Amino acid sequence: MRKTARLAALSAAGLLALSSLTACANEAASTTADSGSGGGGKGEKVKIMVGGLDKVIYLPAMLTQRLGYFGAEGLNVELLSEPAGVQAETALVAGQVQGTVGFYDHTLDLQVKGKSVESVVQFSHAPGEVEVVSNKAAGDISSPKDFKGKKLGVTGLGSSTDFLTKYLAVKNGVNVHEFTPVAVGAGPTFISALEQGSIDGGMTTDPTVATILDKKAGKILLDMRTPEGSQEALGGPYPSSSLYMQTDWVNSHKDTVQKLVNAFVKTLKWMSTHSADEIAAKMPADYSQGNKTLYAEAIKSTLPMFTDDGVMPENGPETVEKVLKSFNPNIKNAQVDLSKTYTTEFVEKAAQSAG
Repeated sequence: MRKTARLAALSAAGLLALSSLTACANEAASTTADSGSGGGGKGEKVKIMVGGLDKVIYLPAMLTQRLGYFGAEGLNVELLSEPAGVQAETALVAGQVQGTVGFYDHTLDLQVKGKSVESVVQFSHAPGEVEVVSNKAAGDISSPKDFKGKKLGVTGLGSSTDFLTKYLAVKNGVNVHEFTPVAVGAGPTFISALEQGSIDGGMTTDPTVATILDKKAGKILLDMRTPEGSQEALGGPYPSSSLYMQTDWVNSHKDTVQKLVNAFVKTLKWMSTHSADEIAAKMPADYSQGNKTLYAEAIKSTLPMFTDDGVMPENGPETVEKVLKSFNPNIKNAQVDLSKTYTTEFVEKAAQSAG
């Protein structure tokens, strides 16, 4: 049911078929109340869908709530979780949530589909993604040039991991039809697929990467958790995790958006002055999956991807457009107005108020 609804939602007609998604999303909801002033269910209600609440790449969402920054801004934010960014995108376009914490690249993909969506605060300047290969396939895959004929795991078809995998293939001379993307989610489902041979490798994030290495279930092929890794693999900064919202909603709720951005910018500043151990200690206990040391290591490995001010990195949108145009026929043949895919209005005001 869930998969059918999501796939249908990718077309304009299918958007009408999403009435069941809310119930599905609520099953995976995390509604931990703010642990600071203004929490406890008070304040203006905002729903945000996250493409995997326990993924380190989206850590600022839950951390902002745990630090009490939403409540301090007078907001009552409900965080919902879907395992892949493409599903989180679907919920936003259907109007079931006011914002999505997901990859910025969805704003370009949606624009060519006639949907006006923009990033209002940019969490990162690198993807935070890692391409891993199973121990069994490690001898056959030494670079993306070897993707031909392989089964490669992605969180979901049409997700950012799917986009990036296709780009790496095309950049290295492998046609997108010459390998098989397999939707395996993240966490235990990804690791199980890797161990059982359902996939030869795949793209995932921490804490899944840290667990794979700890279990010796696979090896790193490409590491895009740092700006340097992004530059090497993608040719520039790659703005990924962000808060993006429908442009019409942003324009009609500027005060609310400003409060959200203020809260997130505070969190990014806080992250830049605290250790991975200190950050891990603020997160829900179950996020560490019983191994606090490994979870802190996962955060430490991913921290370089985050901005400290929420500002879109220079030339970042152009890198994303280049990546998408390399394999996505819809975007390749379309004129994308990058200026409409993000705004710095709110982060600039947040910086002024912080100063």
